[in-house]
Amino acid sequence: MPFSKTFPKPVLGSNYPSWEEVFLSEEEEKQVEQDCRRENIRILDECLSDAKAIAIKHRLNTEENQVRLAITLFEKRASHEIFWKESKAKEKFDVMFKH
Repeated sequence: MPFSKTFPKPVLGSNYPSWEEVFLSEEEEKQVEQDCRRENIRILDECLSDAKAIAIKHRLNTEENQVRLAITLFEKRASHEIFWKESKAKEKFDVMFKH
């Protein structure tokens, strides 16, 4: 099932928007997934480095502590695929309706 997101489109003379559903093509969805994966790997690598520095600074320098710190940092920083897909759908909506 393709990814879709609904956005409000203003209607002249009405206080209520019309809702437009935007679908990502299979190719767009795969590209967003690949971009998200690449970015999450970069973030995780950065989190591992930061966790090691924090662990050394606070004398908690065991691999187990570094991994726990890295996971915590990653969970805080990492973007989820759904966010990336929603952003792509919003970009497509804005192009379609020139916002």
